[in-house]
Amino acid sequence: MKNKLKYLPTFLFLAFVFVLSALFIVLPKSEYSSSEKRYLEKFPETNFETIVNGKFESGFESYLADHFPFRNAWVGINAYYNYSIGNNGNDGVYICKDNYLINEPVSEDNRIENNAQAIADFSKNVDVPVTVTIAPSTGYVMNNVLPAVHDSYNDDKMFETIMFQLYKENSGTISFVDLRDAFKKEAEKGTQLYYRTDHHWTTEGAYTAYKELCNKLNIKATPKNEFDIENYKGFYGTTYSTSGFWLTPADDIQVWNNKNNSEKNITVTITEGDESKTYHNLYFLNHLKEDDKYPVFLDGNHAVVNIKNKNIKDGKVLIVKDSFCHSLAPFLADNFNTVTMVDMRYYKNSISDMVKEGNYDQVLFVYGIDNLATDSDLVWIK
Repeated sequence: MKNKLKYLPTFLFLAFVFVLSALFIVLPKSEYSSSEKRYLEKFPETNFETIVNGKFESGFESYLADHFPFRNAWVGINAYYNYSIGNNGNDGVYICKDNYLINEPVSEDNRIENNAQAIADFSKNVDVPVTVTIAPSTGYVMNNVLPAVHDSYNDDKMFETIMFQLYKENSGTISFVDLRDAFKKEAEKGTQLYYRTDHHWTTEGAYTAYKELCNKLNIKATPKNEFDIENYKGFYGTTYSTSGFWLTPADDIQVWNNKNNSEKNITVTITEGDESKTYHNLYFLNHLKEDDKYPVFLDGNHAVVNIKNKNIKDGKVLIVKDSFCHSLAPFLADNFNTVTMVDMRYYKNSISDMVKEGNYDQVLFVYGIDNLATDSDLVWIK
């Protein structure tokens, strides 16, 4: 009996491999992972060339990893196992107090200096005021919820680098809106400025940034009581999708509609290449039914988005931005007749030419600090 029992581990291992292999073959393959918000790897192209050059092998490995039986469960088990043994943040995301999932700080070896210099150089090529505002990282503002052991968030150092690059040769020609103190004060009051499952600021956070911008631009911010605030449940952001911490509760996502705006006075034109589509709403509520709900703000990422508000007689601002601006731009539409957002990831023409041809009054740069630190497109701005 003892001789037979010694083969039991081997038998169980072989049975485990056989069962998983069989399940891999017979179980249906999904094209999309709702938890990770991404399309899964397709079966690689099979021919003599792909087999010889190794593309089939690497493609099949990716396909196997994406379609491994019960993959979602294994990802979650691995995340919580790492957390249980003290490796919080092992996969790039900290599980924090109050159900926050917060990305680790970006590397100090980043592109902040180059990107800030690119903005400073661009400001010399336009004849209108240039204003820059940067969203601090969630970990920097919400440091009270971080785990006891975590890497340091270097927002202060990066902000100082940005301001040095902007001001060293541009005294009086460029403005910087520093959000750090305002966000720290609001966070201390208990205001939720960032989503718990996503790296973006909430609509409340965007409104806080909007008020600071208005102060700098000498314009009047729309009072909060003029908005109809609608709350939608079930929002899971990108931080959640990369974390594996599947037991984290969902966020709420808010839509703030100005009571004075309607389909009659709002026009949103979205341009990709030579194709443009026009809408009459700032919020695309159809996305709230999807896994990725953040595109409820101006339909997500596009090359150019142009907002016109007939209720406002004048004022034209061009915003070079990342996705943090999507929830900010609807507020600015209360103060400018025209708000144009340009995404350097998709728009490759001259921004300075656009400023001149569109007769814009000013240019605004809006980025999250982590995105500005890693962005590789902004240096090509001209």
